[in-house]
Amino acid sequence: MLRNIIIASLLTVAQTAAAQSRVFYVKEISPQSLLRLYKAVGRKAEGRVAVKISTGEAGGHHYLQPQLIAPLVDEVNGTIVECNTAYPGSRNTSEAHWQTIHRHGFDSIAAVDIMDEQGDIRIPVRDKRHIKYNIVGSHLPYYDFMINLAHFKGHAMGGFGGVLKNASIGVASSAGKAYIHTAGYTADVDSVWQHVERQDAFLEAMAAAAQSVHEYFGNGTRIIYINVMNNLSVDCDCDSSPEAPQLRDMGIMASTDPVALDQACLDMVFRHKDTEGNTAQPLIQRIREKHGTHTVDYAERIGLGSKKYIITEIE
Repeated sequence: MLRNIIIASLLTVAQTAAAQSRVFYVKEISPQSLLRLYKAVGRKAEGRVAVKISTGEAGGHHYLQPQLIAPLVDEVNGTIVECNTAYPGSRNTSEAHWQTIHRHGFDSIAAVDIMDEQGDIRIPVRDKRHIKYNIVGSHLPYYDFMINLAHFKGHAMGGFGGVLKNASIGVASSAGKAYIHTAGYTADVDSVWQHVERQDAFLEAMAAAAQSVHEYFGNGTRIIYINVMNNLSVDCDCDSSPEAPQLRDMGIMASTDPVALDQACLDMVFRHKDTEGNTAQPLIQRIREKHGTHTVDYAERIGLGSKKYIITEIE
């Protein structure tokens, strides 16, 4: 009997450990650290590799800098990919977007592709509570593998932006962005902002869209997720005049599980011990007022990943 109890206990421990996703962390934010972290994940990017970033709205300066990401993009022979926005600005048309890409220097380090420049396509979604399909850039099928390279920070509508937002809103075409923001009400860019009152539905639509992209890339076997936690403003890179960060840079995290990764970053922010000139409170307030953590909760509920994780720190 004792032996059976011991065996059962060991089995429970093993099952618990198996349910936890691995998240890799490096404190230093540098090109070398980013490359080292990618290699630590242990999933080699092969074939035609898309590196999904935000190219940043003109006027803003918190987006991931070309010199930071260049060695990683070069290592995987990647193409930097983006889609146009659904709001007026410096990236809502391909012509304006190309000017912003050039101004920010991304075309000087690698090939760049605006994936919805020639239109969009629909890909399946498993969770159809709000959206019946995901509308993404028509160039998405050009790629065999994706590195979801996100800048973790606040966001005026989602509360925060990490890899889940980068996979959903980021990969969606202009029409797809409208469709997600309105939780399936419309894909009309001209009327999107008149139908964004259902906040939790929007957050859930983001999770469903992120899951569709995850499943598109071999049910997650051909995708890696990275969050760079620098320039931690309450505002997104889509803001041309973001608030200055009040929280100091925290490092870089990576995983093959987007839910675990965004949750680990949220936990680091919420557990931060404030000191003079280094406070997480504005970012925490932004996340709470927009119910931002609901995106991660719902993503776990629909089976995209697990909020349970183990962190492995890379020297």
